[in-house]
Amino acid sequence: MILWALLLLSLTFCPISPMPSSTVTNVDEERKDIPDINKDLHLKEGDIMVSRRRSSLLDKQSRWEIPVPYVLSADLSVNYRGVILRAFEQFRLKSCIDFKLRTTEEFYISVENHEGCWSYVGRSFPGQSLSIGNGCGFIAIVEHEFLHALGFLHEQSRYDRDDYVRIKYENILQGFQNNFDKYSENTTSTQGTPYDYMSVMHYDKNAFSNGNGSTIITRRPEFENVIGQRLEMSEYDAVELNLLYKCNSSASFLEHCSFDDESLCKMSVCSTSEHGWQRVSSVSDVNVTDHTYWSKESNGTSFFMHFNAVKRNESDSARLESREMTPTRDCKVQCLQFYYYHSANENDQLNIWIREYRDAADRRGTLRLMDRITGRPNNYWQLHHVPLNANKTFQVEFEARKGAGNSTGGFSLDDINILQTECPHKWQIRNFEKLMNDIPTGSDIFSPLYYSSDGYRYQVFLRNEETYFSMYVRLVSGEFDDKLQWPCPWRQVTFQVLDQNPNMQKRMSYEMSITTDPTLVTEDGTYFWNNPRINGTQTTIDNESVFVQHGFGYWYFMNKDELTKRDFLKGGDIIFLFSMQDLSWLLQNKSVPCPTVKVKHINAAVNEIVNQGPCVSRALPTPRPISTTVPGPTDQALTTPRPISTTVPGPNPDCLDIFCSSSFRTLPSSLIFLVVLLLLLLN
Repeated sequence: MILWALLLLSLTFCPISPMPSSTVTNVDEERKDIPDINKDLHLKEGDIMVSRRRSSLLDKQSRWEIPVPYVLSADLSVNYRGVILRAFEQFRLKSCIDFKLRTTEEFYISVENHEGCWSYVGRSFPGQSLSIGNGCGFIAIVEHEFLHALGFLHEQSRYDRDDYVRIKYENILQGFQNNFDKYSENTTSTQGTPYDYMSVMHYDKNAFSNGNGSTIITRRPEFENVIGQRLEMSEYDAVELNLLYKCNSSASFLEHCSFDDESLCKMSVCSTSEHGWQRVSSVSDVNVTDHTYWSKESNGTSFFMHFNAVKRNESDSARLESREMTPTRDCKVQCLQFYYYHSANENDQLNIWIREYRDAADRRGTLRLMDRITGRPNNYWQLHHVPLNANKTFQVEFEARKGAGNSTGGFSLDDINILQTECPHKWQIRNFEKLMNDIPTGSDIFSPLYYSSDGYRYQVFLRNEETYFSMYVRLVSGEFDDKLQWPCPWRQVTFQVLDQNPNMQKRMSYEMSITTDPTLVTEDGTYFWNNPRINGTQTTIDNESVFVQHGFGYWYFMNKDELTKRDFLKGGDIIFLFSMQDLSWLLQNKSVPCPTVKVKHINAAVNEIVNQGPCVSRALPTPRPISTTVPGPTDQALTTPRPISTTVPGPNPDCLDIFCSSSFRTLPSSLIFLVVLLLLLLN
């Protein structure tokens, strides 16, 4: 209970206070691209290991059975092993590809630490090697090599590449010209996907250059500095991968909704008052517009959901209810992510529930309150995460509830994503570019304090430099220090700059990781990751006296110019995501155990929503064989009536949807049946 309360505090937004530079230790690893890492290996195309087995890549035998078995060699660093697991999560999120630890499978991928980063192309032979050597432990490079193993070649090797790029052979290092060969249609396929300048499989413009200029010239100049990106696999990388393996499901993704489609992503709405959730393009009274295209030119179809709390009675409520979803992974952990705009009264509430069903015959489900947003309004879009732990089929319900006092606004929702993984910590910094320009070079900006799921307390800080910024983490004394293992063993901290694309399957974020090594010692012989109360420095954070360690991280984390290449800045805001994961299990060649979701205990008065069924009644399971008889009205009698509005609202200039005229309410199906029956009798 105490740990969960502290975890809640760790997610709050805090004002930015630049401080003088803190003492830090830098990771001794320079970030390079594959051609530079492999420059002395003379591999085919720079990173392809050639198999003795000769076959076309169109051969089905070159494709893997899903999930793909793998083993992680003991000579890989713990941090690299963690990065590989994070890359697997990206495959699970964006594509139908999944991975599993090998048991007795004949064909599997053996991930090893050899010189350089390389792979065979496609399934080649039992136990084929894939190297993640020194300097290769970054998520984009890992994805690149695994895409080779799954059957991908380099993007600029496509048979149609000359329509999109020009190869400057006079600028290529002597002896490396064959790295730019292209393949024929008889041996490879593009799966019908367009040429992808954003592909993680594309060479950089200066790959294998002899110093006389670029080796690849894009025929569209705006992509000159785009090719060779090393963020993550692109949207079309994932599309092509699904087409290659003839599947389109995702192992971890459940839902995305930006409300730009009138179907509301099959979400339902119901209300106890005249007005409920409305699909709108703007709310003029509080000057809020759609988040999906925030600070961009809208395509004319951008909408979001809004609950207007003005002139509402206390306890008036409205619900926005997702479609039903069923967890598919062994770990029954989900993360709900959405953006909200709070312009309501400080006593108004946005409650987030899940409704979980025992089985197909369960018509009502069981409601659990997972989170609540209330308090002082903040008139800007904020990212929010809610950890979920549904074991069976469930729905997410957003309940907006009017509290005491007058309101001048309401609650707005947009860009919802739900996936089957653990939620990260968040740090949202407003007007980031202005902040970087205003504070002195060399000064530090500190995040809120966070607790890992097992009780370690930490803080992240970035250091402002002229053309880039650094990123560090430090341990902070906390509530559970006397119950933890010290020095802190094998916890991987990942720093991520979030690509704020509304659909998380299309995001290409920037991330780097470090892992605590309990054997690391400082110059004075003390353990670096020891209990901060023993070797830390006492200071005050948010009026609390704490002990902090030195920072550990990357002196060159990200060039400021990179911030413009994706949606890293949206409305001027930057969002950092952090996680701290226990990787000690990997030392024993075991899988990382499922994370534990700490359920919030929110003091909530019992209200009518607990006794209500879903907005839309569930259909009873149909016995087999299927009957052709049309169900009568008694089939709907199990629906519990809910209080609804009987007043049709007047026209709303901000509301551009047919649902506005019906107050987003759901009529009982029995009433609809009686109306239809009456019309038939009159005719």
